[in-house]
Amino acid sequence: MQTGSSNDPSAVKAQYASSRGLDTRLSFHERFSVNKQGYGTWLVSNYDIREGMTVLEIGCGTGSIWLGNDDIVSRCSRLILSDLSPAMLETAKRKLGERANIEYRQADIQDLPFSDGAFDVVIANSMLYHVPDIEKGLSQVRRVLKKGGAFYCATYGEHNFTDKLAEWFERGGEELTPNHNFTMQNGREKLGAFFKKITPLFYEDALHVTEPEALVEYLKSLASFKAVKELPVQKIREILNEHLADGAIDLPKEYGMLICF
Repeated sequence: MQTGSSNDPSAVKAQYASSRGLDTRLSFHERFSVNKQGYGTWLVSNYDIREGMTVLEIGCGTGSIWLGNDDIVSRCSRLILSDLSPAMLETAKRKLGERANIEYRQADIQDLPFSDGAFDVVIANSMLYHVPDIEKGLSQVRRVLKKGGAFYCATYGEHNFTDKLAEWFERGGEELTPNHNFTMQNGREKLGAFFKKITPLFYEDALHVTEPEALVEYLKSLASFKAVKELPVQKIREILNEHLADGAIDLPKEYGMLICF
């Protein structure tokens, strides 16, 4: 559930160099999202993972979507959690532990170290917009996916809270450009070159931020939001406080998932 202003590899690497920033963002959404089902819970509820399937998650982060889902994990004959960041993999391994059917692998979606048709299911949550060569990445997903296999990719839309924040910061004399490299709106077209059937699902939600300082911390945790990260904290507070009403800041959330076959 991360957003940024570009897919610059150095900025992305900095943003995910440790799990601290990601934990800040996950905690923020958990605390202030209106839909209390939880985005991760909703994502998993839409996965069709059956007994004996082989599953690959690309960009697994801290492995949080698998916590509390032991029944699904146990169905997998092989579950590979991969990420570019060794720190993220260490955190995932610490949280989920050593299990006979789980492997932790450092991997780049643009050059996946797996054989053709190795997986029944491939998952990529909130990470495709960071990929420098999205076509190359998607071609690799298609290659390692079995015929008839499913690709689940989650992303955000173009009517999201980052777009609203961009408007606010522009009015405050600052430039903030949301990352629209892969969204719910344009993702289907990008996926269409590799998959015949693509089904979009939207997750209904919004943010009701009763602690504006938490939003400041969220924004400062985004290394790829350079324009905001370089601003003095007081300037960020001033811009956000202009939109405070009855002690809270309300923002739209547009998240979802594209299911591909």
